[in-house]
Amino acid sequence: MSALLTQDRFFVSQKAKFIELTNEYKIRDEAGNELGHVTEENQSVLKKVVRFIGNLDTMMTHTYGLYDATDAKIVETIRPRALIFSKVHIKDSSGREVGTLVQGKKIFKKFEFSIVGPGGEKLGMVRAENWRAWDFQLLDASEKQVGRITKKWAGGVKEIFTTADNYMVEIDPSVTGDLRLLMLAVATGIDTAIKQDDKN
Repeated sequence: MSALLTQDRFFVSQKAKFIELTNEYKIRDEAGNELGHVTEENQSVLKKVVRFIGNLDTMMTHTYGLYDATDAKIVETIRPRALIFSKVHIKDSSGREVGTLVQGKKIFKKFEFSIVGPGGEKLGMVRAENWRAWDFQLLDASEKQVGRITKKWAGGVKEIFTTADNYMVEIDPSVTGDLRLLMLAVATGIDTAIKQDDKN
């Protein structure tokens, strides 16, 4: 098992770029050590040109690979093009579909996502705690909180993460198996899902 799947607290930091045509994120522990990274994949030159000249991200499919510190692929997330509501399909390293992050209604600008299995069964939820939509609860199928995504933290790496697209993730040690994989994918993919919704 990858060490990344045993981390109960980690930090996600978007790689700063003047022109954002390929999304990239670093994953670090509390000491600032790199645990892995998320990279946008399968982008053609034409796709990059279209992204540069127009705001058409929501009309394109985006694929992201999540890799650990040894460059082993752990998760693949696919965000299909969408006109209204965002979805993120989640696969493990073998290509097996594990689940899908499905955006629900946005009430008073508060985001809510369902995590469903390949058969449509409810596996969990992601629920915004506030209107700014950057403090999230990670919930299991019974809607018990098993994790959190937040932009508020303190500690030795506080100075490292100073820009808007950085956040801390906490996952309860009791979360294992596919749910742990899903929570990891959700935690590292929520930024792109929200950005798509904002553009809509």
